[in-house]
Amino acid sequence: MDWLPKPHSWAHLFLFLSFTGLSTQQRDPIINFCRRWGHQAAIVDSKLYYDGGLVTYNGDNSHENLTNPFLLYHDLSAVDPSGMPPPYANLSKNSTIPNVNGGIFWPDTVNKRIYLYGGQFYNEKPWSTNNLYSYDVIYNNWQLTSSPRTNGIARLAYGAGVSVPERGKAYYYGGWMNNYTDPNWTGPGAMTSYLLEYSMDDDTWTNSTGPDNIGRAEGVMLSIPAGDGGLLIYFGGVATNNLGAPRSQPMEQIIVYDPVSSKSYMENATGDIPPNRRRFCAGATWADDRSAYNIYLYGGLPGQPGDGPGFDDIYVLSVPSFTWTRFYPPDGSNGTVPHWGLTCNVVGRGQMIVQGGFFPLDDKCDSPAVWGLHNMDLGRQNNESAIWALFDPKKTNYVIPSPLATVIGAQATGKATVTAPKSGWENQDLQVLMTRTASYATRTPTRAIPTSTGSSSDDDHKSGLSAGAIAGIAVGSVVGAAIIIGLIWFFLFRRFLARKREREQQQQQQQQQPQEQRPEVSQMSAGNSYYNSQSYPNSNWAYSPGSHASTSSPPPFASLSPHYGHQSPVTELPVEYPPSKFAGYGSQYTAHEAPTPERTPDQR
Repeated sequence: MDWLPKPHSWAHLFLFLSFTGLSTQQRDPIINFCRRWGHQAAIVDSKLYYDGGLVTYNGDNSHENLTNPFLLYHDLSAVDPSGMPPPYANLSKNSTIPNVNGGIFWPDTVNKRIYLYGGQFYNEKPWSTNNLYSYDVIYNNWQLTSSPRTNGIARLAYGAGVSVPERGKAYYYGGWMNNYTDPNWTGPGAMTSYLLEYSMDDDTWTNSTGPDNIGRAEGVMLSIPAGDGGLLIYFGGVATNNLGAPRSQPMEQIIVYDPVSSKSYMENATGDIPPNRRRFCAGATWADDRSAYNIYLYGGLPGQPGDGPGFDDIYVLSVPSFTWTRFYPPDGSNGTVPHWGLTCNVVGRGQMIVQGGFFPLDDKCDSPAVWGLHNMDLGRQNNESAIWALFDPKKTNYVIPSPLATVIGAQATGKATVTAPKSGWENQDLQVLMTRTASYATRTPTRAIPTSTGSSSDDDHKSGLSAGAIAGIAVGSVVGAAIIIGLIWFFLFRRFLARKREREQQQQQQQQQPQEQRPEVSQMSAGNSYYNSQSYPNSNWAYSPGSHASTSSPPPFASLSPHYGHQSPVTELPVEYPPSKFAGYGSQYTAHEAPTPERTPDQR
C-alpha cells in the first residue's frame, strides 16, 4: 500500500482533479457539441440511442477529430424549446466496450437490447478481439454476447446492416476489412461479398454468400414487411470491378434478399436515378395498406474521387414499382451543403431523424443548438408542406405526399396502382413475393420484461430536497471531498489493474485461436479515401441539414492515418459513477437544461 498518496497529498489530488474537470468542460458531449459522424444509432422504446463515431467540440481550440466515448440518447416522446427531442448523457459505457466508427447498432425491441457489431478504430490500435456486445436498455449495462471470431467471422466496418426484431434476426452485408479493423492486417483494405445473419434468441451466426462474389461496402440495407417474412433492400455504395478495383455501385441496381428462402434478386430501377454515392443514409416507410413502400435517401459522398464533394439532396425509391423520384432540393440540384457519414432513423413511420454527418466544404458546427438533429417530415404533414420540419412526437402515421402519389398512382392513404417495374420484372419469383404482406409469428421475450420501460421525464431528475438540506450537503461535500476523491482514485486504480490483467489474458487467448477465415474480398480501404473540396454557397433552406450555426469547427476530415499511440482503451470506470466525470470528458448530464438558444434556420 506504499503507492497510495500520503495524507498531505489529498489536497493536491483534489486540486488536480478539480482543475482537470474545469479544463475539460469544453468537451461536454451535449453542451459543447459541434459535429458528429460515422456513429451508429438505433431506436428502442421511443429513445434514439447513438454511440461511437467521431466528434469535434465547440470551444475546443484544437479543432481535433476525436473518437466519441459516450453512449447518448434523445427522448422521442418530448421536445425541448428548440423543437427537437432533448438529449441525455447519463448512460453506462466503460472501456471494455470499444469506441468505433462505421459499426452497426442492431435494435431488439422485444428483449430491449441493442447489439453493437463491427466498426473500425481511430487513433488507436485495433483490438485483437472481435466480440458482439449488447446494451441492456432496461438495466443500463453492457454484456459480452458472443465472439463472431469463433464462427470464422472477421470484424467489418462501413457495411450495410439492419435488424428485424419481429423475427429475432439481424443482418450485415459487405463491409471493409483493413488495418483499422484488424491489427494483423497488411496491405490495402478489402471489401467482402458475404452476408452475415445473427440470431438474437439463440446467439448463433450464419456466414453465407451474398447475391454474387462482388465485394461491396458503404451502401444501405433496409427491411420492408413484404414477402413471406419480410424482404431486405440494398442499394448504393461502392463495389469491385472485374479487375478487383473499386467502382461505384449503380444506384439503379437494387438488390432484394428474401431471408425465408435465402435467395437474392436484382431489379433495375427507373425514374430520377440518383448520382452514385456512398456513406449516405436512408429509411423506409409505407402507408397502412402497404401497397407501396417508400425509401427516403439523404446525402452521401460520391462513389469515386473527383466527382464532387458530396450531396445535400433527397431521393425516394418506391417499391414494388422500383421507381426513383427526386424530392429535394426544389431546384433539382445536388444541394448546397453536402455531407456524409450520417444516420437516418424513421420514427413512427411519419418522420425520419437525420443525425450528424461530415461537412467537407466549411468549418461550421452542425446546428449545435439542436445537437446535429434534423427532422424530415416524410409525408409533409405540416402547414407549409415542407420536407424539413420540427419534430412532433404525436405524428405517428404516414401519408404519401403528392409528388410520390403521382408517380406511383396512389392516394395519400395508399392504394398504389403502379405495382411493377416500368420495363417488367426481371424475376417472376420476386413479383410473387411483392404481392404478399409479411406475417410474423409472435415473438416472445427470452427474459422478464418490466411492464413499463417508458421514457425519462423531467421529474425523474428533479431534486426533492429542501434548500437548507442542499446547503448542508454542499458544506459537507467541501469538507469530505478530498477523502471521497482519494477513495475513488484508489478503487479505480485497483479496477484498472484487474481489467488490464483480464484484457491481457483475453488477448493472449484470442491470439492462440486460429486465424478467422477471411471471406472473398477486394481492395481499397474505407479509411484512406480523399475527396477534394469545392466552393459551394451556404444553404438558407428552412430546417435543412445544410443550415449551420457559425462557430469554430475542425478542418476537413481528409483521411484516417493509423496511429497506434494508445494500445488499450482508457481505464474502466465503475458504472455507479458518471463515466466522463473522472475520465476527463466533462460532466454527465441527466438532461439538457440550457436556456433557449438563439434561433437558426433549422429552428424556425
